[in-house]
Amino acid sequence: MPDLETIRHSAAHVMAEAVLSLFPDAKFGIGPSIEDGFYYDFDLSRPLTPEDLAEIEKRMARIVEAGLPFQRREMAREEARAFFAERGQAYKVELIDDLPDPVVSLYTQGNFTDLCRGPHVANTREIGAFKLLHTAGAYWRGDEHRPMLQRIYGTAFASKDELNAYLYRLEQAALRDHRRLGKELDLFSIEEETGPGLVHWHPKGGVIRETIEDFWRKEHRRRGYEVVYTPHIGRVELWKTSGHWGWYRENMYSPMEVEGQQYMLKPMNCPFHILIYKSRLRSYRELPIRLAELGTVYRYERSGVLHGLLRVRGFTQDDAHIFCRPDQLEDELVRTIDLAQFLMQTFGYEHYDVELSLRDPANIEKYAGSEEGWQHAESALVGALERKSIPYARQEGEAKFYGPAIDIKLRDALGRAWQGPTIQVDFALAERFDIDYVAEDGTHRRPVMVHRALLGSMERFIGGLVEHYAGAFPPWLAPVQVVVLPIADRHTEYADKVAEQLRQRDLRVSVDARRENVNYKIREAQLQKVPYMLIVGDREAAAGTVSLRLRSGENLGSKPLADFADRAASLVASRSMEL
Repeated sequence: MPDLETIRHSAAHVMAEAVLSLFPDAKFGIGPSIEDGFYYDFDLSRPLTPEDLAEIEKRMARIVEAGLPFQRREMAREEARAFFAERGQAYKVELIDDLPDPVVSLYTQGNFTDLCRGPHVANTREIGAFKLLHTAGAYWRGDEHRPMLQRIYGTAFASKDELNAYLYRLEQAALRDHRRLGKELDLFSIEEETGPGLVHWHPKGGVIRETIEDFWRKEHRRRGYEVVYTPHIGRVELWKTSGHWGWYRENMYSPMEVEGQQYMLKPMNCPFHILIYKSRLRSYRELPIRLAELGTVYRYERSGVLHGLLRVRGFTQDDAHIFCRPDQLEDELVRTIDLAQFLMQTFGYEHYDVELSLRDPANIEKYAGSEEGWQHAESALVGALERKSIPYARQEGEAKFYGPAIDIKLRDALGRAWQGPTIQVDFALAERFDIDYVAEDGTHRRPVMVHRALLGSMERFIGGLVEHYAGAFPPWLAPVQVVVLPIADRHTEYADKVAEQLRQRDLRVSVDARRENVNYKIREAQLQKVPYMLIVGDREAAAGTVSLRLRSGENLGSKPLADFADRAASLVASRSMEL
């Protein structure tokens, strides 16, 4: 049985053959397999329609059923170049021109021949079950100055059951899409007048963010961090010292001139934290120093990659930097992992994968820092993970040039991976900014610097939470925790008293006093994912009770108001996932 990557790459070739039969003048880009399927880029005479996609899929089915063999042949590079040039396939010619090999391979099935390394299935019938998903625009070779091609995405599996299970997951993912839910729940918007990739937090979204940030600050202070605030701009010279000007320039905005000096919007918080550390002489007795900030940064992202809250141009990063002695490093890493695990558990992420990014042992000369420093840092990261009994995958060669790191991928309710906590040892910035501390023997020594972002971008983290919970947040995070629903106008006064008593318990409450049928108001509250609905009428007003419904639709009947308030306040205070 062929592996999924081979099946999907072969399906991309079959899709290209089907497109060629429908558009004989089509020009072909590339068609690789990807994590969940495949795509192919086409230069076509007109935009594709949904009807075209259905027709392409039908033609693919006929090709698959025909069991056409995939036939490989080799050609001298110049011969292959001439082969594609004669057929007007300029994109293939360009690809061949960039290949160093004197001989290239081509694959043919049916009426379609492609430049390809392979491998492929033996014949088209081995492709199994497939589905075309959607189209998108894609610049040729990712360059916005090159032609825009039409990309068709699809997926393929060995069996129909596997395909159906995947399509169901896609359907569930669409229902959880944070962009749709963000609008329906009135959490945030991205306004054309402001510009793409810049988020406006609406009151309800602001409540969620404020709740997370307050919890974040409290927990960091409890664990020995000091919260700082730093500017949004800095002189260009600062970014030259840090190295960002050299290796991160394309992701930074252009300088602005102020009184003859050039300033830039900050893409990172780290240089500012270093300057705080460096603002006075430090003793070994002060270390470790842990500086934390919810710092807003600005990075240039092409408009084509912007995606709701997940990929933006301005975002607030849950950032912190630890300055410690070498002998403190492993303990600090353990403390950081402890905090990361606590945060993940509190926000309802029970499953995650851990990767340890290390140097490429064959190219150690390309990394900053000393051999002794790298060995110590990598050993400390391994030691911290093993002390926490956390399984991890070693990623040789994936370390940044300035240090090794732990990266944690969160698994959401659908099993999808999200970028989670990252913990990075840095050898470059301490050296670039020449920071030190006075050791016990009176000498000046370089501290070890640790970067760590445990929630990452607040925008991306909240977008992930929206999808993880499908907008139905646990009570402590819900923007409106309780809605009181008076049955008639005469019950509004009691509803207001109920709401006021609950606000005194620090619960977030609204009263729906509209002149609507109570069942309509219950349905509206359910659509808004409000955890608790309290219906009040004559009987409740007389008895000092409330009729409790949950957003799940469960009717828990009459409850003394004080009992409900005690339970709801307790669940919120403990950050429970329960209702």
